[in-house]
Amino acid sequence: MRVTSEFFVSALVRRIFGEGGFAAVTKRGAAEAGAVFVCVDRLDGTFDFYGPAPQAMFAGQPQGRLFECVFEKSDRDAVDSRLKSEARMDPDYWLVDIEARDGQIDLPLADEEKPDPGAGLFRF
Repeated sequence: MRVTSEFFVSALVRRIFGEGGFAAVTKRGAAEAGAVFVCVDRLDGTFDFYGPAPQAMFAGQPQGRLFECVFEKSDRDAVDSRLKSEARMDPDYWLVDIEARDGQIDLPLADEEKPDPGAGLFRF
């Protein structure tokens, strides 16, 4: 069973603080199922941006949330532009901003899972 967005975000922020880092929820979305985005400030003027991985890529439903890296070492304008686009499709998203000089955060990434090689292909 997948936990709510609110619970996931709360646990993520608590874990970051517990590891001595800094995280802030800068946009609250739908408590139950809002999409969760993570923006990592590398503190050098660049940002990494993570969004929900397309769940259809996987043979079975993963037990938790999976993320994919959308931007790496980009400027904040690129992140803000992507979020504006997201807001037009789904205004109930969450945004967590995290400071990590080395860009290392512990998120469950989709490329760590085994994708279904036939996902997304039409079969006749």
